[in-house]
Amino acid sequence: MKFFASTRSAWPRRLFLSTLAGLSLTAGLPALAQDAGFPVGPITLLVPNPPGGASDINARILVEPWSAVLKQPVVVVNRPGMGGAIGAAQVAKAKPDGYTVLMALSSVVVAPEAEKVSGRKPLYELEQLEPLALISSDPMVVLVRADSPWRTLADLVKAARDKPGAINYSSSGNFGPIHLSVEMLAHQAGIKLTQVPFNGGGPSLLALLGGQVEMTTAAPAVALAQIQSGKVRPLATSGVKRLPMLPDVPTYREAGFDAEFHIWAGLYVPAGTPRPVVMALRESLQKAVRAPAFTGGMQKQSIIFDYRDAPDFTRFAEEDRVRMTRVVRAIGKID
Repeated sequence: MKFFASTRSAWPRRLFLSTLAGLSLTAGLPALAQDAGFPVGPITLLVPNPPGGASDINARILVEPWSAVLKQPVVVVNRPGMGGAIGAAQVAKAKPDGYTVLMALSSVVVAPEAEKVSGRKPLYELEQLEPLALISSDPMVVLVRADSPWRTLADLVKAARDKPGAINYSSSGNFGPIHLSVEMLAHQAGIKLTQVPFNGGGPSLLALLGGQVEMTTAAPAVALAQIQSGKVRPLATSGVKRLPMLPDVPTYREAGFDAEFHIWAGLYVPAGTPRPVVMALRESLQKAVRAPAFTGGMQKQSIIFDYRDAPDFTRFAEEDRVRMTRVVRAIGKID
């Protein structure tokens, strides 16, 4: 069985330039911000994960240029829990007035199905959220501590085969990006690893650094500082091609395992938000992602900029949902 979370080849310089060029195609969105009388106060950008993770980093890069375009403060609020599902549910049930926006990771499209697979009622349904824009798309990096005996992914896989279930890995929660990226690898490698869920990507990485687990995966923006400090060792990445900032680190496929995963960050509002407000938000995002404060922040954090306006984002997210649902069903019930 093959697992695919993305089929794109997205790399910083080429994709960055092509994305900026593509913005001109949607530049004709009607300038409805003033006509709609929106916004007239602060906007809450809800991050459904703790500080320090991929969604939080994307959000904090965006708030300054987006606030400048909207001429109102955009305030980041973290609401972690259940791999992002608690925060997503809060936005799904919020007043649909445009003043509450979700910065979601890719797990947002599979969380409802994951809850059903586990025999629980979902906290929200995807139809309760309306896409605004995709912001970024990154592979995950497999990490072990610098003092680990495993120097390659093959070393880790061999150890896992010798002692099934003995190797622990931290995650950001059940069916979150870390969990899914590791389980894709485990399935293709024919190994069993034991998940230790934490309340977000930041705490998950801290668990590795503190010796509570033996491996994890993380988005490049989260992983690179620890790699550069010499505290962790990267063994592989989950994308189509090697990361330019980690040229010596092979992909899953280069290491011999037919799996691929991307963690993406996108913005949503509650379904039922008035059309003029939705269009005003989309228009403001198009302007914000052109700002030097945003483009410079993304490049500094080595995040792969992959802007897509709502129609393209909707198609992209639905394709990813179908692929990821197969993965969730293969993993099965988690108590």
